[in-house]
Amino acid sequence: MASPDLVLDKDGVRLTVDDAVATVTLTNPDKRNAQSPALWRALASAGQELPGTVRVVVLRGEGKSFSAGLDRQAFTPEGFDGEPSFIDLARGSDAELDEVIAEYQSAFTWWRRNDIVSIAAVQGHAIGAGFQLALACDLRVVADDVQFAMRETSLGLVPDLTGTHPLVSLVGYARALEICATGRFVGAEESERIGLANLAVPGSELDAAVRDLAAALLAAPRDAVIETKALLRGASGRSYEEQRVAERGAQARRLRDLAGLAD
Repeated sequence: MASPDLVLDKDGVRLTVDDAVATVTLTNPDKRNAQSPALWRALASAGQELPGTVRVVVLRGEGKSFSAGLDRQAFTPEGFDGEPSFIDLARGSDAELDEVIAEYQSAFTWWRRNDIVSIAAVQGHAIGAGFQLALACDLRVVADDVQFAMRETSLGLVPDLTGTHPLVSLVGYARALEICATGRFVGAEESERIGLANLAVPGSELDAAVRDLAAALLAAPRDAVIETKALLRGASGRSYEEQRVAERGAQARRLRDLAGLAD
């Protein structure tokens, strides 16, 4: 069996590609895969460098934790080497601060592209930015030791790395507010029960469960999956009648393609 192709390996992020499946791995287990601006830029680069042949992207973290969230060094006056500290950022103009946060968010936005299906394989801690990174993916498979928590509010901040929209979509407004405002941990059983996780398995079975799910996703024709994903992603923003129209248009494209009549 050939080894996966290494596409990117920098700043705590490794991207490998094995035919139609890409794997993005957080590679700093000694710090529980804590996140930094450099890591976010590397994650954004991974999305940009993803080959067009990839259909499924698996996101995982090395070690005992998926990601324990933002590296606390960000909150020190010194910040990270070569980076403005968060204190320095706060002194900037509204436009400057908005631009910087938007750049950080770009690491979290590409996982829901219609041409791929992303799966977060989550074990141990997934806190704050780690929780939001798992939420950035389409699907989540969790180990039985998983601990989700949104701690930003407890620190006087808000979740700003694109996690609020999928969290509300998955668990509803009231549950999302309670999880964020209290900062409490959500374990494997609860995460599966309330819809945060698609599947919870023993830690020793996590990789196998993700491989099985990836294989099942690859079994369907790619264009049908792309059209279906686009329909489902847009459903919440459409009325019932608008969704009916969208379904008809998507099906017409599929039928013409299958009949060899596509433009």
